[in-house]
Amino acid sequence: MINTRLSNFLLSILCLLSFSAVAQTPGKAALKLWYEKPAANWNEALPLGNGRIGAMVFGTPAQEKLQLNEETVWAGEPGNNINEELNSALPEIRRLIFEGKHKEAQALALEKVPRQAPANLNYGMPYQPVGDLFISFPGHDAATAYYRDLNIEQAIASVSYKVDGVTYKREMFSSFPDDVIIIRLTADKPKSITCTLRMDSPHQKYAVTAKQDQLVLSGTSGDVDNKKGKVKFQAQVQPQVKGGKVSATDNTLQITGADEAVIYVSMATNFKSYKDLSGNEAEKAAQLLAAATKRKYKKVREEHIESYRKYFDRVSLDLGITDAVEKPTDKRLAAFASGNDPHLAALYFQFGRYLLISSSQPGTQPANLQGIWNDKISPPWDSKYTVNINTEMNYWPAEVTNLPEMHQPLFAMIKDLSETGRESARKMYNARGWNMHHNTDLWRMTGPIDGAFYGLWPMGGAWLTQHIWQHYLFTGDKKFLQEMYPVLKGAAAFYADVLQEEPENKWLVVVPSMSPENKHQSGVSIAAGTTMDNQLVFDVFSNIIHASEALNTDKAFADSLRSMRDRLPPMQVGQHGQLQEWMQDWDKPDDKHRHVSHLYGLYPSNQISPFSHPELFNAAKTSLVYRGDKSTGWSMGWKVNLWARLLDGNRAYKLIQDQLTPAGDAEKGEGGGTYPNLFDAHPPFQIDGNFGCTSGIAEMLVQSHDGAIHLLPALPDAWQTGEVKGLVARGGFIVDMSWEDGKVRTLTVHSKLGGNCRIRSSEQLKLRGKGELKAAEGANANPFYQQADIKQPLVKSTSGENVVPVREKIVYDLKTVKDKTYKFIL
Repeated sequence: MINTRLSNFLLSILCLLSFSAVAQTPGKAALKLWYEKPAANWNEALPLGNGRIGAMVFGTPAQEKLQLNEETVWAGEPGNNINEELNSALPEIRRLIFEGKHKEAQALALEKVPRQAPANLNYGMPYQPVGDLFISFPGHDAATAYYRDLNIEQAIASVSYKVDGVTYKREMFSSFPDDVIIIRLTADKPKSITCTLRMDSPHQKYAVTAKQDQLVLSGTSGDVDNKKGKVKFQAQVQPQVKGGKVSATDNTLQITGADEAVIYVSMATNFKSYKDLSGNEAEKAAQLLAAATKRKYKKVREEHIESYRKYFDRVSLDLGITDAVEKPTDKRLAAFASGNDPHLAALYFQFGRYLLISSSQPGTQPANLQGIWNDKISPPWDSKYTVNINTEMNYWPAEVTNLPEMHQPLFAMIKDLSETGRESARKMYNARGWNMHHNTDLWRMTGPIDGAFYGLWPMGGAWLTQHIWQHYLFTGDKKFLQEMYPVLKGAAAFYADVLQEEPENKWLVVVPSMSPENKHQSGVSIAAGTTMDNQLVFDVFSNIIHASEALNTDKAFADSLRSMRDRLPPMQVGQHGQLQEWMQDWDKPDDKHRHVSHLYGLYPSNQISPFSHPELFNAAKTSLVYRGDKSTGWSMGWKVNLWARLLDGNRAYKLIQDQLTPAGDAEKGEGGGTYPNLFDAHPPFQIDGNFGCTSGIAEMLVQSHDGAIHLLPALPDAWQTGEVKGLVARGGFIVDMSWEDGKVRTLTVHSKLGGNCRIRSSEQLKLRGKGELKAAEGANANPFYQQADIKQPLVKSTSGENVVPVREKIVYDLKTVKDKTYKFIL
């Protein structure tokens, strides 16, 4: 009896260990997320996407679950949300603000823009899922030798395990060229693939049918506020088997005794544009499915990998390898902050690029608050486009990490918003041009939402248009600039009309507005001339001034903006030595707010430089120190970029450590971090933090915003040896570089556009081959490197506790030829 019990006990332990034992471990340099157990929840599932359709893969042996998304499944129907009642109240709101009666101004504004949507308006529509595909495998509950991964070098997820001595494998991807999701099921014993396919959806209006060898889920998006859900969607599933058979029973499909099965999933909606729902979702889904199922799996897989890698392979990053790579990703995450795992930072950097490629492709919608992945009918913040930081952060890696094509969906949305935003500019502000507030959705709404405290911020268009100008600075694409110039001009025209003269200093300011989502000493958000507003308007006007010169057009309009730009408030250093967040010196050193809006001028803009305005540079650091490190996930992602711009690599790395910490419990109000699947946690999940950290790591290695290409500007002690290839600097320069002991050892620069290449380096450089490398003098002659000509700041305090010492750099100039590559000797 004792021996039997002992044998049973040992057998149980063996089964438990074999389930968690890794059947295979990735190669030491592999870019994979891998795990020893299935996903227990959505934040452990692995994301697949091709820009338009996505899936979250759970990997459970007995029942695989793919949670499905299609980018245009949103609640509601076409239409804007213009709040015309605000217009009549604007003069009084402005008067109250200028008289210092901010609470009264906020109360009046709240009457016009209440916290809950008025009956005749809506506050934006939520992004919604399609549904779930379940694949059930009888008898697979007692699986052993379990392993699952996401290979971000191929954009393929896989699962493997054993049942009764048979090894089962699943391979899944969202095909870029074929525009379907594909699941391949195999086993190392013939006729072992037996499973049931069924579908479900959280929508109220949906139906599932099965006929012959196809499973079809049809539905309609939800009703929200006063908007009827009118997006019709359909998902079609069709398996192809080798051996065995497929049959339909009770709205399910049965695969029985197959050697192999390849399951194709197509999805489509009736959406054609933000104002047109005349598409045929069933017809489109059927066409995609028919085209894909005619092709050989091997060829489809090869072309998928090729289509993905043409983007992904442009950039490589090696920060070193330690034994930590032998651990599953969730265990590496848990140990990162206290361990030595530079490869995880490189993996996280590349995972951000993977997510951008997978959620934003030419011709698709831009990545929303959750990319394209969402399992909820009412997701957090509706998974919309929040444009007071989050949407912009999604695209910070696009140019610098060599993914400019991924930027295109954002430009298309901005173009749409320049159309719908004309209505909000005219009806709400009596202004020319176009504007929007802090949120939009599939229908391109531009009115304020969520009440006056959060929503009365008319600066969304100002921030979004910076991406247009930055794309031009990186690519030099004049055709693109010409096409988008009316959008830039419309944004500038709006601010030219709405700027008001404040009574004390006669500065021109935006009013009413706010420093996004933060309150000042009056306990309200409403204000005039906040620092971020002034920085944004400065950039909007400057972009038109430079664009008119580049395109040789609109000189009179540009000159008028130059005059108005000169009357914007200067940045101010306040009583604590901080960069003031508001026009008044209201900052509190203990303010730990997640937004650091007044530091927009440091990043992503280029208005704060240690070389031209060290007093602002030091003040920005003081403000960032006061704000603290740990915060929401996306806030920490922003701070990685800010500390990189402050040339403090160790502090930037600390923020990466904070971000790569297992996420807290959102329901308990715990802080941000990262989920086991490396999704960023606000919490809950927001994808912007992933993108922010990826761009931040790039900024630590190469910067090009401040008049030159700056090599290793913020290298932390933890990354003293490494190599990066393919990062992009403004002016179309591609940088390949390796370093040892914190010093550059090899450097290659490819010039796509030609022109002067100015390099800021800690080490002496020598050019190998043709060309003349000389000491830089004066301003950079390259037009893509014009520095911000800001006003002299007002300084009230020069507190020296955070003075930033700027290391001496050697600055070189090299005249380059278009499409030529230059190698340097160190």
